[in-house]
Amino acid sequence: MNMLEVIVRVALSFLVLLILTRIMGRKEISQMTFFNFVSAITIGTLSGALVTDKTLSVGKGLVALLAWSIFTIIIGVVTIKSKRTRQIIDGESVIVVKEGKIMEEALRKVRLDMDSLKASLREKDIFSIMDIDYAIFETDGKLSIMKKENKLPLTQSDMHTDERKKNLFPLATEVIVDGVINTNNLAKLNLDRKWLYEKLQELDVSSISQVFYAEIQKNGQLFIDTRNDISR
Repeated sequence: MNMLEVIVRVALSFLVLLILTRIMGRKEISQMTFFNFVSAITIGTLSGALVTDKTLSVGKGLVALLAWSIFTIIIGVVTIKSKRTRQIIDGESVIVVKEGKIMEEALRKVRLDMDSLKASLREKDIFSIMDIDYAIFETDGKLSIMKKENKLPLTQSDMHTDERKKNLFPLATEVIVDGVINTNNLAKLNLDRKWLYEKLQELDVSSISQVFYAEIQKNGQLFIDTRNDISR
């Protein structure tokens, strides 16, 4: 390849990557799940081949990039619509500390050792397992922490209410996602569909299909987010 061809290939590769990245969305770079990791490596490899491999024509290189990006976009749309597909491709969040107790089997499941767990905790300014109520290992490899009640910073509202003692459940729990009831989570909370329907009626929601997301708060209240919210 002469110098001019190299420059053209680099410019085309950069332009196509920029456009495709914008189309694929921010999740591709903000959350490195299993699929995002594979997708990023593949796109990077194809882009590198387009620039350096003189046996690969520009046309074929661009077609390969476009085809893989379209495949990535389709998978992204499917995972948004289907929770089951999302679980298969991205995996599920795993509770590694529950009610202050380390879940050894969960740690083995996500290939996380104690040194790595403690290092992740220190990054969040937590230096003792005793300070934790729940720790959840997310699908993108990040660790979400909920401290024990007595380790949370005191707020002004705490000075006027004893609300912390009124919690009925240890965690806020999702019960509806994209119009579909999570019966397993309801059962774990010893609740049923009848209770959920009654709560929805109290909130002037006549149909499950109107609800995009709903979760039961620790104090037993139901939070709902209806469909077609307007972004301003």
